[in-house]
Amino acid sequence: MSASRTIAFVKASACGNDFLLIDGALAPEDVAAFTRRICDRHEGVGADGVEWILPHFSADVEIRLINADGSPAEISGNGTRCVAAYLCATREKERMSILTGAGIKICSLRGRKDSEYEFEMEMGAAVVEKELALQVDGKEVRGIPVSMGNPHFVVFVPAFAANWQARAAAVQRAPQFPNGVNIELVSSHGRHDVNVVFFERGVGETRSSGTGSCASAAAAMISGRAESPVRVHAPGGTQTVRQEGNNLFLRGSARLVCRGEFLLS
Repeated sequence: MSASRTIAFVKASACGNDFLLIDGALAPEDVAAFTRRICDRHEGVGADGVEWILPHFSADVEIRLINADGSPAEISGNGTRCVAAYLCATREKERMSILTGAGIKICSLRGRKDSEYEFEMEMGAAVVEKELALQVDGKEVRGIPVSMGNPHFVVFVPAFAANWQARAAAVQRAPQFPNGVNIELVSSHGRHDVNVVFFERGVGETRSSGTGSCASAAAAMISGRAESPVRVHAPGGTQTVRQEGNNLFLRGSARLVCRGEFLLS
């Protein structure tokens, strides 16, 4: 098989939020179309997005995230942690700086077992705005806009409705979000625990989200629903968000799943 007809990849998963890690030098001319193809869960490898990895003079690497639908995104906390696991495995680094579209993030190894790594990542400060009321399909939806370098809208609910995905998609289409937004539905339980489901820009429902976990925790803390540290329970697993001064730190696992070559034609 000719090497010119393949692109090498590594697949990694952070709490069920899965990404393909690819050398940026191998990126084809139409990166969006290629990303849609390789991320397709029936005709491709399957993933929530691709982290394109590039060298950088002031960080260990630079990463550029393309969502499964081909759209660019500033950052994925889980995707960044997947890249950190890859760097830990291939370069034997335990502390690394990764340049994202939302700035440099520092990942520090906290534990390792086989192909699973646990990191704490410095996420920076959350920008939490005042509660916003939207009219969605004739009903009022109240939520808290939060920026973690990418946009989030956190909606607190008593429980998750059976059709929560359709509700989240409708909120995502609101005209107040012309550049798209990540939706978190959050149910708080006690002072240090929240349950969250995620509907992400460019992907749809995901089993977890790193920046979404931070946004949910920040909104819960500022609204008096929770205190640091906050354990964020999602379908894909639990991550912990703690606050130190104005900065948030995200702790969670990332697992290297497989490596392979994807046929270009």
